[in-house]
Amino acid sequence: MEVQQQFFRDTWVEVNLDHIEENIKQIKGIFKQEMNIMAVVKANAYGHGAVEVAKRAIRAGARYLAVSFLDEALQLRQAGIVSPILVFGRVRPHDVNLAAAHQIAVTVYQEEWLLEAKQHYTADQSLRLHVKFDTGMGRIGITNKENGKAVITLIQSCEMFELEGVFTHFATADDTDLDYFNKQYSRFLDVLAWLEDWGVSVKFIHCGNSATGLRFPDKVFNMVRLGIAMYGLSPSEEIKEEIPVNLKEAFSLHSRIIQVKEIHPGDAISYGATYVAAEKQWIATIPIGYADGWFRYHSSQGGYVLVDGKRAPIVGRVCMDQCMVRLPYEVEVGTVATLIGSQQDERITVDQVAKRLETINYEIPCMIGSRVPRIFIEEQKIIAIRNGIRL
Repeated sequence: MEVQQQFFRDTWVEVNLDHIEENIKQIKGIFKQEMNIMAVVKANAYGHGAVEVAKRAIRAGARYLAVSFLDEALQLRQAGIVSPILVFGRVRPHDVNLAAAHQIAVTVYQEEWLLEAKQHYTADQSLRLHVKFDTGMGRIGITNKENGKAVITLIQSCEMFELEGVFTHFATADDTDLDYFNKQYSRFLDVLAWLEDWGVSVKFIHCGNSATGLRFPDKVFNMVRLGIAMYGLSPSEEIKEEIPVNLKEAFSLHSRIIQVKEIHPGDAISYGATYVAAEKQWIATIPIGYADGWFRYHSSQGGYVLVDGKRAPIVGRVCMDQCMVRLPYEVEVGTVATLIGSQQDERITVDQVAKRLETINYEIPCMIGSRVPRIFIEEQKIIAIRNGIRL
């Protein structure tokens, strides 16, 4: 596949689909019980590329997909993906016919939503529902038995609704202090006891995100939601040592040097002239900037890239479309600069970049915007390219 025919800039992301499949298979192997994998591909698969990741996750054994809103689910359907999909967030009641027509399951957490959806419903197909209980996350979800009973009763009374699952989400499953996690888990057990008292059975019960699944595989019932771990990243720094599998990062970020110049003592680099050379040195310009999600903070927090297998510090302020680095020696224009990933014996991980920016690893691939093409690698070969500008 000719890369130049797909995009026309010298900056790109590489997504290793083999690593995603291996991560899924490794994690699935830790469960003693039969486990349904729900691959979370919201937010463009955490910045990796929703369609290609979803297809590979299904191939690796994922039974279900999850997204944040209806548009993301429709993107997958339009790409020919037929596997079950759950929308985690709110679907507007007047859009339920669209969800039903495309066999997209939706999250329910309010009786009022059901009543309004019922008024709009005209589809021939039933609408699959997963009821969300808020056990302490504080976002959407049913918080008490009375409201839960009202929602379940209304679902059972309407032929157009099909109760497929119930779930909750833990706020601190990736913390070392498990007091709050245990409190939430106990509350969810109460929810399941309510359902038993009401004579209600559901196909899927899920409470486990990546952290829960990796740390407490006996507490995730019959479905686990794989998000961050599927992409080869730990849910938090605190629990890295507890992870029972060897996760492999799937995301790397690269560019090519577009100019190399020698500067002299007193010469300044970039806006504000914040970097002034103390001696002769070689400076390279790289075509990536804060408009791509490579933020200005990198230049003030010791950011660097890899060039020729060596660290090249970012100097001066990161610009909208470009940034500059100090080279160890002169290199040719066109030399690859790796911002995340490996070169020779050196490596820059997503976690290292997150630490530099004082944030979490989830944010890093999500930050890299659609201006940066995604190249999908399988068995060391390019199998697809997504250019977010030229859709």
